[in-house]
Amino acid sequence: MIELEALTKRFGAKTAVDNLSFQVKPGVVTGFLGPNGAGKSTTMRMMLDLDNPTSGTVRIDGKHYRDLSEPLKHIGALLDAKAMHGGRSAYNNLLCLAESNRIPASRVGEVLDLVGLTAVAKKKSKGFSLGMGQRLGIAAALLGDPEILMFDEPVNGLDPEGILWIRNLMKGLAGEGRTVFVSSHLMSEMALTADHLIVIGQGKLLADMSMAEFIQHNSRSFVRLRSPQQEQLKDLLHAEGIAATALPDSGALEVDGVASEQLGELAARHGIVLHELSPQRASLEEAFMRMTADSVEYHAHAPGAPAAGVGSQARPADAPVWGAGTETTRKGGR
Repeated sequence: MIELEALTKRFGAKTAVDNLSFQVKPGVVTGFLGPNGAGKSTTMRMMLDLDNPTSGTVRIDGKHYRDLSEPLKHIGALLDAKAMHGGRSAYNNLLCLAESNRIPASRVGEVLDLVGLTAVAKKKSKGFSLGMGQRLGIAAALLGDPEILMFDEPVNGLDPEGILWIRNLMKGLAGEGRTVFVSSHLMSEMALTADHLIVIGQGKLLADMSMAEFIQHNSRSFVRLRSPQQEQLKDLLHAEGIAATALPDSGALEVDGVASEQLGELAARHGIVLHELSPQRASLEEAFMRMTADSVEYHAHAPGAPAAGVGSQARPADAPVWGAGTETTRKGGR
C-alpha cells in the first residue's frame, strides 16, 4: 500500500502539490488523473524520494522509501523510459539494477522474456524505438518482483498489441493482490484498465473513488427513445409525469431519471412499439472534463469562442471533494 498524508511541494511561490492525502490500495488498478500541470509527476517523484516534499509524508508499506534496504523488491516504477543508459544493452541495463538490489541475474532473462525483448537483449538501448524503450522500463519495474508498481504513461509509444498486453499485465498484477498505480492521459485506455481513480487538479485532490462512481457523479445519464408512435409516446410520458426532451435531428426523445426497464415496460403496457430504447452513459473522458474544467492550467478555445473562464464560474476553494462515498471539502484538504 502507498499512503500519502498532507503531502505538499512548493517551488518558490508556486505550490505544485497542495496538501494531498490518499491511499493506493492493493488488489485493484488505481488510475491517477489530472490535467497537465496538475502535479501528477511531482507527486510520483516524491513517492520515490526523487523530490523532497515541502511538508507531509509518503509511506510505502508503512516505511519511507529511503528506509527500504532493497527498494526494487518492494516497489517498481516506470517514470521515464529514457532514464536507461543508452550505451548499455537491454540486458546489461537490467543486470546493473539487479546486482545493486541483490536480485539473481536469472531474473533479468525472465523479465526480458515477459516484456518481449529477448530477441534484442544484447542491443544497445539507445537504438530502441519509443515502444521498445517503454517495454524495457516496464521490465526494470518488474525486476524485483515487487508488491507495489507505479507506471507513468506506460502505453506511450506502444502499438495496439502492446497496449493490450500492458492492460492485461496491470490487471493481472492487481489480481495477484499487488498495488498498481498508473498515470495516463489516454482516457479510453484508463477506462478499460483502472478500477479506482485518484484525480487531482492544481495540486489538490478532486476525487478518490471507484471508476463507476466517478463517471456517475460527474456525468449525465439518460435514456433515448424512438418510436413510430412518437406523439403517443410523448403524451404517455407526459401523463405519467415523466419529462422528455425531443431531439430535433433524430426525432428521438431523451428521458432523465427513469430506468430503461421501466420505460420499456410502460410502453409495452400501452401497446407502443419502440424502435430504440438505449441507456446513454457518459465516457470517462466526458466525466473527467467536467470534473477538471476549472483546474486546467492552459485553456484552448475555438476561434470566435469566448476565452476560458468567460461566462463560467470558477470552482470555489471549498468546493466538494468526492471520494469513498463521502463528501469533504478542499478547505484544509482531506
